[in-house]
Amino acid sequence: MVQLKPVTRQALTGILVLMLAFCLGCSGEDSREKNNANPNIVLVLADDLGYSDIGAYGSEISTPNLDRLAENGIRFTRMHNTSKCFPSRAVLLTGLYAQQSGMHEQPEDFHHSVMFGEVLKRAGYRTLFVGKHHGTDNPHEWGFDHYWGLRDGAANYFNPGEQRPSDPGPPAQKEWAYPRTFAFDDSLVAPFTPSEDYYGTDSWTDWSIELLGQYEEEEKPFLLYLSYQAPHDPLQAPEESVRKYEGVYENGYEAIAQARYERQIEMGLLDDRYPRPEPEYPQWEELSDSARADQVRRMQVYAGMIDRMDQNIGRLIETIKAMGEWENTLFMFASDNGASAEVVQIGEGPIGSLTRWASLKEDWANVANTPFRKYKNYSHEGGTATPFIVHWPEVIADGGAVNHTLTHFIDLMPTLIDITGAEYPERYKGEEVYPLAGVSMRPLFEGGNIERESPLYYDWGEGSAIQTEEWKLVRWGSEWELYDMQNDRTETTNLAGEHPEITRELKQKWREWSQTWK
Repeated sequence: MVQLKPVTRQALTGILVLMLAFCLGCSGEDSREKNNANPNIVLVLADDLGYSDIGAYGSEISTPNLDRLAENGIRFTRMHNTSKCFPSRAVLLTGLYAQQSGMHEQPEDFHHSVMFGEVLKRAGYRTLFVGKHHGTDNPHEWGFDHYWGLRDGAANYFNPGEQRPSDPGPPAQKEWAYPRTFAFDDSLVAPFTPSEDYYGTDSWTDWSIELLGQYEEEEKPFLLYLSYQAPHDPLQAPEESVRKYEGVYENGYEAIAQARYERQIEMGLLDDRYPRPEPEYPQWEELSDSARADQVRRMQVYAGMIDRMDQNIGRLIETIKAMGEWENTLFMFASDNGASAEVVQIGEGPIGSLTRWASLKEDWANVANTPFRKYKNYSHEGGTATPFIVHWPEVIADGGAVNHTLTHFIDLMPTLIDITGAEYPERYKGEEVYPLAGVSMRPLFEGGNIERESPLYYDWGEGSAIQTEEWKLVRWGSEWELYDMQNDRTETTNLAGEHPEITRELKQKWREWSQTWK
């Protein structure tokens, strides 16, 4: 047996010093890794949600989970989209104007662009996309490790496919758009006939939670883009969610709109620069009893859809907390355009049911977009302004802040690149990629400011606009209107006649921009 020599005090001291140094070195290395680790990123997108449709932006609809995100994060009052579903989603995914990626006229394949799924995947992220895409490309082939969802536009919430034995009748579908295509990674399904417990908002959240669970032990940070269809038509919600709003809307449009406007003022979202425009809805008392009952039911179902979405956002948040990842998660919420005045009527049965495809219509849409004018498809603020909430515990120290900086969906990709250190490619899928159109919002998250060298541009359908911090030139059809965005953000006083030089200058800039993509 080998005889060990006794350890001297001097040798023992040296050993302890070395052990302590080693431990401190390990601790310091772990700390550096933790501090330098990129955050998880969650982006939740609503569909056709009005500016004032959640509690944090003045609504009477119960959205406690989004409200808590706002209370501990930042609410932006001047975030903008394109006023239309598929171009807004294209802008969000690419950081380019929809005109640059070829997504400005109809949903089709992307060109000269790269999606943030690919960019963040190359930066070491696990990239997940669940929900509505509204294009013809499969996002699974554009950098998302998983894409589960509705590749196309809107679908029946209870059953986007063939009638099931338990269905009370044929599911309401848009015949011209049936069947809608769903994608599950590289597998395309059309029609998609789900199980009997399917409800789009619930089920898409289930899918998101399932995908997160697959990678719970993975060291990579995750990106989750959860793109809901709610509250886009068809107006459909489980009846228990609808019943929650019985008696809320019997007083009509003006009572709800004025209450929302007053809450927005109390919250600091609005000030004197937001004069209330003339309502575009009729006097409630002028409607017949049957018309009022119809309108009440529409808004009850719409509210139930938003309430249900918020409940599911709460489920997602609790999942991330249970994973121990909440403090290191950047969570963002927005809508792809303002509330819709489009009218769709398909099928029979009560509004809200599987067999009926109904829409909100313009009067409640006007209320939903309080304090702004117009609706989805318009380049006025009612079409383009979205609530935008950012929650990031490790960075946002001033919880509950309200930020009035002019921002746009083109700014999201630069922000993600700035935060993660990812690289934006010059070529992708054999094509040159356009340079990014926006600027990083990261300084705003950290309490700073941003500078934008170029105006913001809009062009969809009959609506167009060009916007700076000071001015907005906007049209519906051929007539251009000019608004002072420093003093009249609700676009109530057209100054085009008083400032012809500014009108001409902005119109020329817009024309030069628009001609680039002809």
